Amino acid sequence: MVPETVHHFIGGQQARSTYGKTFGAADPATGQDYARVAVGLAADVNNAVRAALIAFETGPWPSLPAPERAGALNAIADAIDARAADIASAEVLGTGLPLTQAAEQAARAAEQFRRAARLVPDRPVSDLPAAPGPAGYVVRRPAGVAGVITSWRTPFLAQAREVAPALAAGCTVVLSPDVWAPLPAALLAEITVKAGLPDGVLNVVHGTGDWRGNGDGARTDVPDALAAHPHVARLSPAAGTADSPGLVFADADLDRAADSVLFGALAVNGQRRTATSAVLAERPVYDALVSRLAAGARRIRVGAPSDPSTELGPLVHPEQLERVSSYVRLGVREGARLAAGGRRPAGLADGNYLEPTVLADVAPSMRVFGAQACGPVLRVTPFGTDEEAVSLANAVPRAAAAYLWTSDPERARRVAPAIESAATWVNADNADDLPEPPGGIDFYTRSRTVHLAVGDAPVPRLGA
Repeated sequence: MVPETVHHFIGGQQARSTYGKTFGAADPATGQDYARVAVGLAADVNNAVRAALIAFETGPWPSLPAPERAGALNAIADAIDARAADIASAEVLGTGLPLTQAAEQAARAAEQFRRAARLVPDRPVSDLPAAPGPAGYVVRRPAGVAGVITSWRTPFLAQAREVAPALAAGCTVVLSPDVWAPLPAALLAEITVKAGLPDGVLNVVHGTGDWRGNGDGARTDVPDALAAHPHVARLSPAAGTADSPGLVFADADLDRAADSVLFGALAVNGQRRTATSAVLAERPVYDALVSRLAAGARRIRVGAPSDPSTELGPLVHPEQLERVSSYVRLGVREGARLAAGGRRPAGLADGNYLEPTVLADVAPSMRVFGAQACGPVLRVTPFGTDEEAVSLANAVPRAAAAYLWTSDPERARRVAPAIESAATWVNADNADDLPEPPGGIDFYTRSRTVHLAVGDAPVPRLGA
């Protein structure tokens, strides 16, 4: 059930905005507000950090034995599984993600907590060496209060990816969710507390970026306040936008490659970091691949995210719809060919909808080549040689992933390592997105080296 007002969550309980104002959270499919959300200010961030600091310095969480902390994380995972339907509804309502795809998010988020539970740092007492002389060992301690800033792309999973390792390390957390998708964070806070997480260990402050509602010019910049706070020991900012090139060689299984590229580009409404936005096709199969992609894009079912038959829902916000639409218009003005889509779907007059779009004949000199739409748009560029393919792939800025389709194992072994991406898949799609949490548990710890002398270790002297 969606609350009438989504408040901050500080110190184990809901907290009203110190500003006393709320803003509307709108359903991407209808444009109608489904809830009011508390506006966050630096004062709210201060309150949340204070609660997290108290929980860190005086609460049980940082000093819990590893088995108990791991047990708590597993309990959160179980609670996420039990609330899978609610999580899916929150993702649908907040982001426009189709229900069938939103239903996957809970299981993947629960796995993040289970994985973190398996990696909870243990602190065994090292056996002292028997022989005299210097010895030492390294211990890891939680860093302190962790600030976590997440985007609107699959928000519940994105939050789990950072919150889980931070908690596993023994940190307490202040979470700043994106203003376009506030509901999943509120649900995560509720789930963790009911699963037994101590008060103040996870806190949520809404109100990302600038907000000028009610015409009074009030400013709220929660991420900046979190980043600048002197008691925030670690900061995990929202991942920026990035492209993921997909390279299709002439010897590839073209049907499988086209299906994979379309799925990679358009699943999750094209709004994931590893979306196959930039397609590079070898010239002998370029026209055939463009035809397959355009035909496949036209077959994709666009509609209400709550409809189980929907494969592509609305974009998260009207601003994002305009950003993606302007990207398509720019590509056409620069000379790209609109092979499919680019318009509002027929019969969907309301909501932030855009047809699955294929921009063909995109040259590297075009501005759209180096810019990600972060929506249901893929662009296609031809290449002639393996070297040109690698060069074009590495010209795609901030590649989060890369995909190669070829039947030549030697080419795969040669080309894959040459692409500057965080991860590369060969003849496979990335259905599970990036496999590891971006920060990891080590990021949320401090390492300390302890040196100790055993027996009569020699001591240097001056003035002997």
